[in-house]
Amino acid sequence: MWKKWTKKKSNQQHIPNSYNNDNIIEVDLDTIKAAVRKFAENAPPGVTTKVLVKDDHSIDFNLLKPFLNGIPNKTFYMSKETYEVFEEKDKAIPLYIDKVQQAVDRYVDMYKKLPTIPDDPYQKVSYLMLENNSLLTERPPIDFYITNEEYLVTYKRPK
Repeated sequence: MWKKWTKKKSNQQHIPNSYNNDNIIEVDLDTIKAAVRKFAENAPPGVTTKVLVKDDHSIDFNLLKPFLNGIPNKTFYMSKETYEVFEEKDKAIPLYIDKVQQAVDRYVDMYKKLPTIPDDPYQKVSYLMLENNSLLTERPPIDFYITNEEYLVTYKRPK
């Protein structure tokens, strides 16, 4: 009896209490991304995908239940600025993306140009430019680049 109770408890440790009565499902990153897209397509006017993101950047699956038919057995994270979705192992990335994206947006508002390293073909974000303008207080441990689409920040180096 003790083994059964221990096993059941260990299977539910990573599932928040608000989800315990829901159908727990196994999903991958692509499934979560598809559900987020479906949510965005079906959201009422004025409701943005940002409502899916909790303060710790984890995804609130209560809103995605209709698109997943349950609650994932793992936690996924999302950027509030770019809506990129991440697995547990990369949960720090959305926080850094949001900080850098906000700093880049403010820099562009101030100077009408991108804060990129001069002559860099990949449009790598210049942390120095952002720091010198008090727009970034902590330098992220990874590099970010600016895409040509809407000048969004990404951690993926362009090809």
